[in-house]
Amino acid sequence: MSGHSKWSTIKHKKGALDAKRGVLFTKLAREITVAARSGASGDPSMNPRLRLAIDKARQNNMPMDNIDRAIKKGTGEGSEGVNFEETTYEGYGPGGAALLVQALTDNRNRTASEVRTAFSRGGGNLGELGSVSWQFEQKAVVLIDQIAPELAENIELEAIDAGVDDVSFDNGSLELVSQPNFLEKIMRIVKDNGIEPSSATLSMMPINLASLDSQLARQTLRLIDKLEDLDDIQNVYTNADFPEEALESYTNDTH
Repeated sequence: MSGHSKWSTIKHKKGALDAKRGVLFTKLAREITVAARSGASGDPSMNPRLRLAIDKARQNNMPMDNIDRAIKKGTGEGSEGVNFEETTYEGYGPGGAALLVQALTDNRNRTASEVRTAFSRGGGNLGELGSVSWQFEQKAVVLIDQIAPELAENIELEAIDAGVDDVSFDNGSLELVSQPNFLEKIMRIVKDNGIEPSSATLSMMPINLASLDSQLARQTLRLIDKLEDLDDIQNVYTNADFPEEALESYTNDTH
């Protein structure tokens, strides 16, 4: 399994921990609100970004009342007048791996200050806009946990025939990666096989991976953790190729 695939699995597991802390629901609601507003529609059948945001919320067991409230805020029906802006920060971790940080904020100055502090205290460096984004490309990523090898093989073959870019299977987890416009096609393949995906997202995938030793990998993981714990941060992507032992110790620590 590739370095990014391993990190995708870790991020999915971390999301479950975030949900228990209430962190994830806040971020999911914010994404739904912005998706409803930017797509000029609260109808997910007419707004692909909103549909994806709602699917992600449901995958993480977000209550429908919360989802409906977030949609109404985005379409102007809600009572709260907060206006979130999308912004991206770029920088490097302690070992030089690229970090791409996506935020939704109602106060750019506050968010920039918090991100700058996190990078500084985490041993990283905040860069200029465009300094690392060229090292990533947007992809559709579908992850399935606890799937039998035989069924995984069937889905892999169908996905490859459909034009999926990459598939990987490891320790019972299947990851399918394709161009963004293939997301719905992948979802149909998975669901036609009687499976509900663990996650389905549009993700920024690294074009090339940067190798890190175990110590620098753990420092980078801690920095990513600090960034993701900020209320305004929606996603953090990296091109770090984390050693297996660093990922294992990281998951043990977070559990």
